[in-house]
Amino acid sequence: MGKLLSPFQGFWQNAERKQTAGLEEELKIPGLQAEVQVLVDEMGIPHIFAQNEHDLYLAQGYLTARDRLWQMEFQTHFAGGRIAELVGEKGLESDKYQRRMGAVYGAEQSLEGMKSDPKAQVAVEAYSEGVNKYIESLSPKDYPLEYKLLNYAPEKWTPLKSALFLKNMSFVLASGTDDLKMTNILRVYGKDVAEDLFPNYPFEESPIIPKGTAWDFKPLQTPEGPKDFVGLGSAINQAEKDPNLGSNNWAVAGSKTFSGMPILANDPHLTLSLPSIWYQIQLHAPGVNVYGATMPGAPHVIAGFNSNIAWGVTNVGSDVLDWYQVKFKDASKKEYFHDGKWKKTTLRIEKYKIKGGKEVVDSIYFTHHGPVVYLTNDKPFKSNIPVGHALRWTALEKSKEVSMFYNLNRAKNYDEYVDALKDMSAPAQNFVFASNEGDIALWVNGKFPLKSHLQGKYLLDGTDAKADWVGYIPQNQNPHVKNPSRQFVSSANQFSTDPSYPYYLGWQFSPSERGRRINERLEVMQKITIDSLRNLQNDNFNMRARRWIPILLTHLDVEKVQNKKALELLKKWNLVNDPHQIAPTIFDKWIDVLMDTIWNDEFAADEHIPMNQPSIDRTLLMFLQTPGAKWFDNIKTKQIETINEDVTAAFNQGMKDLQDKNGALGENWEWYKAKETGVRHLIPGMDALSRLKIPIGGGSGIVNASSTKSGPSWRLVVELSKKGNPKAYGVYPGGQSGNPGSSHYDDLIDTWAKGELKELLFLKDVNQNSNRIKKKLFLLK
Repeated sequence: MGKLLSPFQGFWQNAERKQTAGLEEELKIPGLQAEVQVLVDEMGIPHIFAQNEHDLYLAQGYLTARDRLWQMEFQTHFAGGRIAELVGEKGLESDKYQRRMGAVYGAEQSLEGMKSDPKAQVAVEAYSEGVNKYIESLSPKDYPLEYKLLNYAPEKWTPLKSALFLKNMSFVLASGTDDLKMTNILRVYGKDVAEDLFPNYPFEESPIIPKGTAWDFKPLQTPEGPKDFVGLGSAINQAEKDPNLGSNNWAVAGSKTFSGMPILANDPHLTLSLPSIWYQIQLHAPGVNVYGATMPGAPHVIAGFNSNIAWGVTNVGSDVLDWYQVKFKDASKKEYFHDGKWKKTTLRIEKYKIKGGKEVVDSIYFTHHGPVVYLTNDKPFKSNIPVGHALRWTALEKSKEVSMFYNLNRAKNYDEYVDALKDMSAPAQNFVFASNEGDIALWVNGKFPLKSHLQGKYLLDGTDAKADWVGYIPQNQNPHVKNPSRQFVSSANQFSTDPSYPYYLGWQFSPSERGRRINERLEVMQKITIDSLRNLQNDNFNMRARRWIPILLTHLDVEKVQNKKALELLKKWNLVNDPHQIAPTIFDKWIDVLMDTIWNDEFAADEHIPMNQPSIDRTLLMFLQTPGAKWFDNIKTKQIETINEDVTAAFNQGMKDLQDKNGALGENWEWYKAKETGVRHLIPGMDALSRLKIPIGGGSGIVNASSTKSGPSWRLVVELSKKGNPKAYGVYPGGQSGNPGSSHYDDLIDTWAKGELKELLFLKDVNQNSNRIKKKLFLLK
């Protein structure tokens, strides 16, 4: 506390004056090959003008670290399983989980991929050099506030840290796995029930690639596949990843727009945090002029635009992660059985330093599939991780994402966009595209294993060679569409294709409501403008309520309803999840309690046998087709419950829960208060550095997908121009600076919450005049 409160090196030193126009600053940065000029606009966004690529990425690293150093290092400490170094023993199990899942191993493989491309290697090494030049310029009084709070100092940045940062996106977006829970269902209820209640294609869907799209390739023969395998269970129950993580993107053809040029929109849905996940930047050097959102910790623009094209991303969510039950020869674990013979394991030793000096050593055994994450006598960190199983995952393989973004930042047309995507492995992303040549397109892109149908829906037998991955779907046969007849492309994490696609990508994707709503709106929209697409990004219409409420009301016993006022509000609702409405709170709670009422007696998240709960889509089908299904009865009671009794009991219980938490029906039931959307500091519990209970509508399953802890993390709308002068608008819920003492720490949150966008300043050259430029930096060698 003495250090923290010291006026000479404590938090007082982190206060920043609000910048005023006309400021100029010279910074000497050893390692530069030539002078770099940086123009900083009123939002604190740097526009970098370099004379070569090395200096461009060195400057990107330096300036990103200047604004976000603590975030960069904290997130790579987390990704690399090193949190115990900062917080002590309580971080050890999380660290072990990260490394046992292969976070560091996978980052090492990615780094090898980077080194195989000289241009990518220059970018990532120059970026690291820039970060380190900034770190070297600091004294303890200059350290970001969080270093002072946690009492540690920044360390040298390396290209491996950039690889860890990129790899962590696979952990966030593609580490979901239900194989264990589905196998538990298989063991308890049998294959017929498992396949009936957990179908492989939803009842209602609007796939990303439009139904009827012709596949312009001859598919490879799919493997025969393994026999059904029951496998082992697990006995741990802990929180898993946020099911609300998703995204929207779309592009509309010029034939549907007011300007006659394509317009692209993107809003990735991720955990809302301070500092923000994203960092805006413009990168200009010979051969490249690109603007967009970058990830603090890695070079290049991840989602953005240049003079000729724009692109955006959403998560695919395909099944690229499988578990194989391992049969070891003996307690030494030096050999395992596969394909009729004993094979040798590989041992990887991980060392953990714990704050205070203690060191812990962990042994991880690898089969040809991958790491055995938890041995049979281990206690898994997460409930969906089976013990005694090896992990096969595309995220643990050599990859070249840095090369992909390098080329995508420079792409000028559809062909160059497609060529860039060939280097994307994991996490698989839906890359939406628009160009000033008039093309729009969408590729479901990544490295997808060539599997038999349903291979990996359940745990796999690690001794059976027929359960192995035998190769990958050729990249040029990934689902894609260019200039479709409906004149738009879109994705919202729903199923990639209809069942006519010849390869198996997975059985479970995000619920279809967002995708269906977006497609429903885009189908009828004409004379589209940037503002009309901004409005679509902020659409709060509740597709689920439109479908469910009439059905629920037919099964509700009104005489037994205990809160008649809540029911009347629901009946009068316009089905829009606006922030001050009360009806969305009522509906959301009713559905949540109803799902538990129907399914928890058979499919509860039991700590001994964790299981999935059937989806909302499958439950709707049961309401419509089999209202007398046995699943409506609660097997834990003596009487036999009916569908009507479930619906009525769920309404009454839901309203009681709301009243117990929020008091009598009134202002405290307003949707934004019940939902409690917040942009929270990365250090848990740091409310003083967070923005909580933000008045914003939307919600899970809504196009404006703002939930309690996640939501649109970067909204972007770009209209292309034949002359290479795109108009672009964007915002994210945070600010450019990671310093709570800066005016740019959270200055964009209110704009974001109101559904507004900021015009993005895209400069053609360093001498272009703009009254939005508030500061000039001269980076000297």
